[in-house]
Amino acid sequence: MATILYARVSTLDQTIEHQEQQARKAGFSIDQVIADHGQTGIGGALRERPEGRRLYDLLRQGDTLVVRWVDRLGRDYRDVCDAIREFMRRGVVVRTVINAMTFDGSTRDPIQEAVRDALIAFMAATAQAQAEATKEAQRAGIDHAMADRGKYKGRKPTYDRSQYSLVVRLLSEGVGASAIARMTNLTRQTILRIRNAPEDAERALAVWRM
Repeated sequence: MATILYARVSTLDQTIEHQEQQARKAGFSIDQVIADHGQTGIGGALRERPEGRRLYDLLRQGDTLVVRWVDRLGRDYRDVCDAIREFMRRGVVVRTVINAMTFDGSTRDPIQEAVRDALIAFMAATAQAQAEATKEAQRAGIDHAMADRGKYKGRKPTYDRSQYSLVVRLLSEGVGASAIARMTNLTRQTILRIRNAPEDAERALAVWRM
């Protein structure tokens, strides 16, 4: 029985090594790490990713799949739910580093199954809702910037769009402002401004065309 960490990383996201360290610090004994590289935020369905396909071929009954959070497993609610349930049908236990969630298909108690399935649905819906909120903030910022074109732009942001997207995602995962500042090389004050007014932060990027 193996414990496999699956990560999806980008150039500004946490490194594979950092994610593995986080998993080990949380108490996981990782036998193998598999990672796909892509943009921050929710990506494609797990089966559509090169290493995601490999993951499906590799995992066997009794194995444990570790992910930083459930949004690593799909682009939307359905993808995440389908991936977790498919692994459970195969006898694979899915565990998350954040909040230490465990999804195990071995139980046959109807009440425990109902609670587990409801939790999967809730976690997947939360991941998709955060992604949609981020997209909506981006659209609102761009629309406002277009309307205000030619007016005073205000101060130029000290962050770029990739950093902004990463900060928003890490905040949604419960990472503290000080930790995010260290990871992104931004000031803690900048992180707090993004946290407290994400639409204003997105609008500033749009105004400056960043």
